[in-house]
Amino acid sequence: MKQPEERTEEEKMALLGRPRLGEVSRAQIRIKESKEFKNTVDKLVQRANASIILGTSSWKEQFTEAMTVSGGDEGEEGGQPSSPSLMDYLMHSLTIFWKVLFAFVPPTDIASGYLCFIVSILGIGVVTAVIGDVASYFGCTLGIKDSVTAVVFVALGTSIPDTFASKVAACQDKYADASVGNVTGSNAVNVFLGIGVAWSIAAIYRACHNEPFLVEPGNLAFSVTIFCTEACLVIVVLMVRRMKSIGGELGGPFLPKIVTSVFLFSLWLLYLIMSTLEAYGVIQGF
Repeated sequence: MKQPEERTEEEKMALLGRPRLGEVSRAQIRIKESKEFKNTVDKLVQRANASIILGTSSWKEQFTEAMTVSGGDEGEEGGQPSSPSLMDYLMHSLTIFWKVLFAFVPPTDIASGYLCFIVSILGIGVVTAVIGDVASYFGCTLGIKDSVTAVVFVALGTSIPDTFASKVAACQDKYADASVGNVTGSNAVNVFLGIGVAWSIAAIYRACHNEPFLVEPGNLAFSVTIFCTEACLVIVVLMVRRMKSIGGELGGPFLPKIVTSVFLFSLWLLYLIMSTLEAYGVIQGF
């Protein structure tokens, strides 16, 4: 190695620019998360993975999923699915018929999912018709009026699947939009398929034969008025739950969660009781 006095000017300049250890020998790095960037990425991931999570590529995959008992929630270690519980096996045994039946729906990879959508809508229509007929026969056997059968058995039979679907949406999504919107969308489909299509066919048939299509209103006005009033109360509840002091429109702390659940359940019971009393003439409707 050359002595300092033997070095040229270029070598001295090169040595001055080399890295060297200064007075501070340690550095601390803090990585701070950007909430705006994280929210943007989360939205993109949710939109991108929605079709992957819900989609299937083959009938074999659908029947495999229909026959398999899943543990549902993910475990704590590594996000691995937990082993099925006794309740999972019980629910699987009760729903396996419907799982296998709807496994015949074409996979979402066929025709960009349009065939799956059309067949699913037709399947929902068939199930709605079956539930309506079974409920009508059941109400006729017990001597219950058709209006009471409709609001108690038919509506209950078509709304329970919506309830479970909303529960799943609430647990899997960060926001309550999917859960609340699922109820509105599902009920709209049920009403459209259960009443709209049937009434449209009947109206077209009567119009082709130059006959009027008349349907007795019964206690429809009274039931709709109660329903709309309670719907406004539910919207008020959601707006109150949106306050930061409570935290969230669904779930949240134990006390607000229980109070909200009991209140919403009592609205449903009140609707059934008032509609039944009006149908049997105990109270006077509109």
